[in-house]
Amino acid sequence: MLKKNKPSEVRKIGGNYAIIASKYNARYVDAMLDAAKICLEEAGAESIRVIRVPGAYEIPVVAARLARASVPPLSAIICLGVILRGATTHAQHVGEAVSNTLSQVQALHEVPIIHEVLLLENEKQARERCLKKDHNRGTEAAQTALEMAEVMRGLPVPQLEITTL
Repeated sequence: MLKKNKPSEVRKIGGNYAIIASKYNARYVDAMLDAAKICLEEAGAESIRVIRVPGAYEIPVVAARLARASVPPLSAIICLGVILRGATTHAQHVGEAVSNTLSQVQALHEVPIIHEVLLLENEKQARERCLKKDHNRGTEAAQTALEMAEVMRGLPVPQLEITTL
Protein backbone atom coordinates (compact mmCIF):
# COMPACT_ATOMS: atom_id res chain seq x y z
CA MET A 1 0.00 0.00 0.00
CA LEU A 2 1.36 3.40 -1.00
CA LYS A 3 1.60 5.66 2.04
CA LYS A 4 1.21 9.42 1.93
CA ASN A 5 4.07 11.64 3.01
CA LYS A 6 3.98 12.74 6.62
CA PRO A 7 2.79 16.31 7.06
CA SER A 8 5.88 18.47 7.22
CA GLU A 9 6.63 20.01 10.58
CA VAL A 10 8.44 23.21 9.70
CA ARG A 11 11.18 23.24 12.31
CA LYS A 12 14.46 24.97 11.67
CA ILE A 13 16.83 22.02 11.87
CA GLY A 14 19.62 23.48 9.72
CA GLY A 15 22.55 21.35 8.65
CA ASN A 16 24.54 20.67 5.51
CA TYR A 17 23.16 18.25 2.95
CA ALA A 18 24.11 16.72 -0.37
CA ILE A 19 21.69 15.31 -2.89
CA ILE A 20 23.00 12.89 -5.50
CA ALA A 21 20.49 12.60 -8.33
CA SER A 22 20.55 10.38 -11.38
CA LYS A 23 20.06 11.99 -14.79
CA TYR A 24 18.49 8.78 -16.07
CA ASN A 25 14.68 8.86 -15.94
CA ALA A 26 15.07 12.60 -15.37
CA ARG A 27 11.35 13.39 -15.46
CA TYR A 28 10.82 11.43 -12.26
CA VAL A 29 14.13 12.13 -10.55
CA ASP A 30 13.86 15.88 -11.17
CA ALA A 31 10.46 15.95 -9.45
CA MET A 32 11.93 14.16 -6.42
CA LEU A 33 14.92 16.51 -6.43
CA ASP A 34 12.73 19.62 -6.48
CA ALA A 35 10.58 18.30 -3.62
CA ALA A 36 13.63 17.37 -1.53
CA LYS A 37 15.23 20.80 -1.97
CA ILE A 38 12.01 22.59 -0.97
CA CYS A 39 11.70 20.50 2.19
CA LEU A 40 15.35 21.09 3.18
CA GLU A 41 15.08 24.82 2.49
CA GLU A 42 11.95 25.07 4.64
CA ALA A 43 13.90 23.42 7.48
CA GLY A 44 16.65 26.04 7.27
CA ALA A 45 19.37 23.94 5.67
CA GLU A 46 22.61 25.90 5.71
CA SER A 47 23.78 24.29 2.48
CA ILE A 48 22.37 21.94 -0.14
CA ARG A 49 24.82 20.60 -2.70
CA VAL A 50 23.32 18.86 -5.72
CA ILE A 51 25.44 16.45 -7.75
CA ARG A 52 24.03 14.90 -10.92
CA VAL A 53 25.33 11.54 -12.11
CA PRO A 54 24.54 9.60 -15.29
CA GLY A 55 22.54 6.78 -13.68
CA ALA A 56 21.69 5.01 -10.45
CA TYR A 57 24.77 2.77 -10.56
CA GLU A 58 27.05 5.82 -10.30
CA ILE A 59 25.44 7.16 -7.12
CA PRO A 60 27.38 5.10 -4.51
CA VAL A 61 30.88 6.21 -5.55
CA VAL A 62 29.87 9.87 -5.23
CA ALA A 63 28.18 9.16 -1.89
CA ALA A 64 31.38 7.53 -0.62
CA ARG A 65 33.54 10.49 -1.65
CA LEU A 66 31.15 13.02 -0.11
CA ALA A 67 30.82 11.04 3.12
CA ARG A 68 34.58 10.80 3.47
CA ALA A 69 35.76 14.21 2.34
CA SER A 70 33.09 16.91 2.70
CA VAL A 71 34.00 20.09 4.53
CA PRO A 72 32.01 21.03 6.48
CA PRO A 73 30.82 17.51 7.32
CA LEU A 74 27.43 16.59 5.89
CA SER A 75 24.39 16.10 8.08
CA ALA A 76 23.03 13.59 5.54
CA ILE A 77 23.34 12.52 1.91
CA ILE A 78 20.15 11.97 -0.10
CA CYS A 79 20.38 9.59 -3.07
CA LEU A 80 17.67 9.88 -5.73
CA GLY A 81 17.12 7.67 -8.74
CA VAL A 82 14.51 5.70 -10.64
CA ILE A 83 15.20 2.27 -12.08
CA LEU A 84 12.41 0.78 -14.18
CA ARG A 85 12.33 -2.97 -14.63
CA GLY A 86 12.63 -4.22 -18.16
CA ALA A 87 12.64 -7.57 -19.88
CA THR A 88 15.94 -8.65 -18.30
CA THR A 89 17.28 -8.86 -14.74
CA HIS A 90 19.63 -5.90 -15.25
CA ALA A 91 17.47 -3.50 -13.20
CA GLN A 92 17.42 -5.91 -10.27
CA HIS A 93 21.21 -6.24 -10.33
CA VAL A 94 21.70 -2.47 -10.43
CA GLY A 95 19.20 -1.94 -7.61
CA GLU A 96 20.85 -4.54 -5.38
CA ALA A 97 24.35 -3.20 -6.05
CA VAL A 98 23.29 0.36 -5.21
CA SER A 99 21.48 -0.72 -2.03
CA ASN A 100 24.36 -2.86 -0.76
CA THR A 101 27.00 -0.23 -1.42
CA LEU A 102 25.02 2.65 0.09
CA SER A 103 24.51 0.71 3.31
CA GLN A 104 28.25 -0.01 3.48
CA VAL A 105 29.14 3.66 2.90
CA GLN A 106 26.73 4.77 5.60
CA ALA A 107 28.13 2.40 8.21
CA LEU A 108 31.77 3.02 7.31
CA HIS A 109 31.62 6.82 7.32
CA GLU A 110 28.85 7.32 9.91
CA VAL A 111 26.98 9.73 7.65
CA PRO A 112 23.26 9.07 7.13
CA ILE A 113 22.61 7.96 3.56
CA ILE A 114 18.98 8.36 2.56
CA HIS A 115 18.24 5.76 -0.09
CA GLU A 116 15.52 6.78 -2.53
CA VAL A 117 16.85 4.98 -5.58
CA LEU A 118 13.56 3.40 -6.49
CA LEU A 119 13.34 0.07 -8.31
CA LEU A 120 9.90 0.18 -9.89
CA GLU A 121 7.87 -2.15 -12.04
CA ASN A 122 6.55 0.47 -14.48
CA GLU A 123 6.00 4.15 -15.24
CA LYS A 124 2.65 4.16 -13.44
CA GLN A 125 4.49 3.44 -10.18
CA ALA A 126 7.05 6.12 -11.04
CA ARG A 127 4.33 8.72 -11.62
CA GLU A 128 2.67 7.85 -8.30
CA ARG A 129 5.90 8.02 -6.28
CA CYS A 130 7.63 10.91 -7.99
CA LEU A 131 5.13 13.23 -9.62
CA LYS A 132 2.31 13.29 -7.08
CA LYS A 133 2.76 15.69 -4.17
CA ASP A 134 1.16 13.42 -1.56
CA HIS A 135 3.49 10.52 -2.35
CA ASN A 136 6.64 12.25 -3.62
CA ARG A 137 9.57 10.24 -2.36
CA GLY A 138 11.85 13.29 -2.60
CA THR A 139 9.89 14.91 0.21
CA GLU A 140 10.02 11.70 2.19
CA ALA A 141 13.80 11.47 1.66
CA ALA A 142 14.36 15.04 2.86
CA GLN A 143 12.18 14.47 5.93
CA THR A 144 14.20 11.38 6.77
CA ALA A 145 17.48 13.28 6.24
CA LEU A 146 16.36 16.00 8.63
CA GLU A 147 15.27 13.49 11.25
CA MET A 148 18.56 11.61 10.98
CA ALA A 149 20.53 14.86 11.25
CA GLU A 150 18.84 15.43 14.61
CA VAL A 151 19.46 11.86 15.73
CA MET A 152 23.16 12.06 14.86
CA ARG A 153 23.57 15.42 16.65
CA GLY A 154 22.30 13.77 19.82
CA LEU A 155 24.85 10.94 19.75
CA PRO A 156 28.32 11.14 21.31
CA VAL A 157 31.21 11.82 18.95
CA PRO A 158 34.02 9.27 19.30
CA GLN A 159 37.28 10.80 20.47
CA LEU A 160 40.44 10.11 18.56
CA GLU A 161 43.09 8.40 20.59
CA ILE A 162 46.50 9.93 20.01
CA THR A 163 49.56 7.91 20.90
CA THR A 164 53.15 8.97 20.69
CA LEU A 165 56.07 6.78 19.84
